[in-house]
Amino acid sequence: MALTKYGWILGLLTICFLVASFMNGANDVANSYATSVAARTLTMPQVGFLSMITEFVGAVALGNRVTNTIKNSIISIDRFKGNPGSLMLAMACAEFGNASWLALATSVGYPVSTTQSIVGSLIGVGIASGAPIKWEWDSGSVSQVAASWAIAPILAGCFAALVFSTVKFGILERRDPFKNGLMAIPIYIAFTCAVLALFMVVEAPSAPSLEEFGTGKAVGIILGVFFGILLLAYIFFRPYLHRRLVKNDARIKFYHIPLGPLLWKEDPYVYFPARADGVVVIDYYENAYNSELSSSDSLAKTPDSSDKDIATGNSSALEKANPILVPTARNRIISPEERFLAPTKHLSVVNPSRLWGITKWILFQGVTRDCVSHESAALRATHARAKRYDNRVEHLFTYAQVLSAMLMSIAHGSNDVANAIGPWAAAYSTYRANAVATKVPTPVWALVIAGFLLGAGFWFFGFKIIRALGNRITQMSPSRGFSMELGAAITVLLASRLGLPVSTTQCLTGATVGVALMNFDVKAVNWKQVLFIFSGWILTLPCAGLFAGLVMAMALNTPHL
Repeated sequence: MALTKYGWILGLLTICFLVASFMNGANDVANSYATSVAARTLTMPQVGFLSMITEFVGAVALGNRVTNTIKNSIISIDRFKGNPGSLMLAMACAEFGNASWLALATSVGYPVSTTQSIVGSLIGVGIASGAPIKWEWDSGSVSQVAASWAIAPILAGCFAALVFSTVKFGILERRDPFKNGLMAIPIYIAFTCAVLALFMVVEAPSAPSLEEFGTGKAVGIILGVFFGILLLAYIFFRPYLHRRLVKNDARIKFYHIPLGPLLWKEDPYVYFPARADGVVVIDYYENAYNSELSSSDSLAKTPDSSDKDIATGNSSALEKANPILVPTARNRIISPEERFLAPTKHLSVVNPSRLWGITKWILFQGVTRDCVSHESAALRATHARAKRYDNRVEHLFTYAQVLSAMLMSIAHGSNDVANAIGPWAAAYSTYRANAVATKVPTPVWALVIAGFLLGAGFWFFGFKIIRALGNRITQMSPSRGFSMELGAAITVLLASRLGLPVSTTQCLTGATVGVALMNFDVKAVNWKQVLFIFSGWILTLPCAGLFAGLVMAMALNTPHL
């Protein structure tokens, strides 16, 4: 028999669940794509569409079908046995604390861990209700969560720096970086796919454990993916790159990759060709400083620009020597208010044209904002300390970066959907069965809703975190962004196997700093922004716990007739 008298708790909890899923998307989903936007590999509208797809696929196709409702068993469920109504109340308060903190953190641009947000909320609920809390060092304990603040970024920084060192010394700073890049990029793409295939095989919630699956099978899948992708890359991808970058054929776009060997011909047939006079390669180091600049200052200069710059891959010199590298002048991106609201501002509020402008602003304001430029002269000086490389080589890494970002987003959707849906699933099952439940089947329709809201959250408010994690820390470029994402993916995989609770946000922040330090200049990192992000991690547990705990304490101690 259902607990009908507590239906109002389930209703309020459902609202908090929807808000938490939406804010999870606004905050955590942006982690997967922040470096791609900052490096100018993808635009915000492109990322908006991709995130809607990848998060939905991750949550629905790979999302956990059995949700552990008490995240990491951080509090003991014994306190609520025999009192299902109190468990529903506890889950509602935890979801409220989680949603409230995520909304507040996103509004100020704090990239926080949604996992640690729900853990903090459960701690607050546990303290308010007198439930035992797992403080000691153990799997998923509070002490391990706190330790992850240092463990995750340090590990990710080391792995990302290692990946970028192979790119930097093996390609970017060699005598002929473009030739070396053409040969090596299929290997990097294949390696990325292999690492992320391993991630999906081992860590997908619906997949068996590595021990159950078998090490031999896992190794076979990884090697099969690596060599399979490598073969396809050399057959189809190399001709595409040669045609576009060596032959300077602006008609060729990514959707011509299936033509493969046909592109080796002198004048191949091309379906749906782009403009022949279009730009082949953009300037990935375009000045992001949002101020009145002279045309001669459109690219940040290094003190000794000479032939030595060409040998080391400095793009300012390279672009003068190579006509296909087209440095685009930085044009100010029109804000959504100027684009959608200003043209009809003089009209009546009930005028159809003005209503249509308001509607477009609501729908598209989140993906039409400028997330690359900035107004800080100090940040501009930080960017100027980063080495700049051949834009053609940077262009090679855009494909690997998009791939790694998409697969990281799918993995996020599959794993982190439980952060918002866990408490709701517990209360929903308890409401229907009139009994306390710790492991419950998650309705597919709930995963569909959560998956959609993850993508929608990014679409409307993801720009705030994109700005915080993008080039506000250091100078971004596709090769750097690729190294950051791959380093973070390796860290998450390794930490999961070791039982260490790490956050995607923390891994990507650490990876960003690690790659930035490969400039061998500590001033190439904006340490103020790093401290700002770190403060968000520190505040997550106590703030989310305080929000949830206060509401739980008031609910349990409210006088009534």
